[in-house]
Amino acid sequence: MTTILEILQILLNLVWWIIIVQAILSWLIAFNVINTSNDLVRNVWNALGVMTEPLYRPIRRILPDFGALDLSPVVVLVILAILDVVIRNQLIAAAGA
Repeated sequence: MTTILEILQILLNLVWWIIIVQAILSWLIAFNVINTSNDLVRNVWNALGVMTEPLYRPIRRILPDFGALDLSPVVVLVILAILDVVIRNQLIAAAGA
């Protein structure tokens, strides 16, 4: 059981970093630091979008429209943090048993 929880924790951390990288990349694109006409940048941007869109879509349906401000990544990060705490507590409980 602990192995499964450890794998889930690693996957949560991976998703966390994917969202952080996507947020930083979106700022760099918005401020014209990097350009999406570059094939590498465009491919990375599209790949990150494909990975994160299934996570954001249900949250975007629930959240009110804030115009250009998209808070769905923040909500996903909060949910991931909560899941990480739950898994960590389960791991501690399993180690103590």
